[in-house]
Amino acid sequence: MNVTVALDAGEAPPSASEAGPAPKRTVIVYGFWIFLLSDIVMFSALFAAYAVLRHATAGGPTGAELINQGRVAIETACLLASSYTCGLMTLAVNSRSRLGTYIGALLTFALGAAFLALEIREFADMIAHGVSPQRSAFLSAFFTLVGCHGMHVAAGLIWLAVVMAQVARKGFRAPVLRRLQCFSLFWHALDIIWVGLLTVVYLMGVAS
Repeated sequence: MNVTVALDAGEAPPSASEAGPAPKRTVIVYGFWIFLLSDIVMFSALFAAYAVLRHATAGGPTGAELINQGRVAIETACLLASSYTCGLMTLAVNSRSRLGTYIGALLTFALGAAFLALEIREFADMIAHGVSPQRSAFLSAFFTLVGCHGMHVAAGLIWLAVVMAQVARKGFRAPVLRRLQCFSLFWHALDIIWVGLLTVVYLMGVAS
């Protein structure tokens, strides 16, 4: 009653700190955006290191000699297509369609796994021919940058499998929906990073 009188008298409502802590969903989304930004900062440092070291081949092979444009094109198509299927999965989640969610997740997982398999094959072929990270500073930067992105893709695939198991067991509960939303943001961020990596490492590498 006293609160009602105070508000009627024109006094200011309680501040956010007086009203209590922020909702859990807001805290999680905010924290996840901080994680994504920190990841982007890390990749920015790796891009900068690669830009500085890309000519330090120590007499070894250059990027133009190593890059298989056909394989890179297929990798890019797989990853970009997986971003599209991830978007379809998100639409299915919003409409609470389990079948659509499973199909979108399965296609996203398959395309992401195909991308990762091609990247691992690329690394294995290079190492089999003596082109290892120890060969030159350029190769160290190359393996670190591209490999770091590949590790993120692998983590994303594990994350997707786990969250789909949670959908099958718990349905579209609020915590599961938050995890699906965070996964979607993470996966699309990986696509954006790959576009930058494709431009700087592969396209510019061939041009040089």
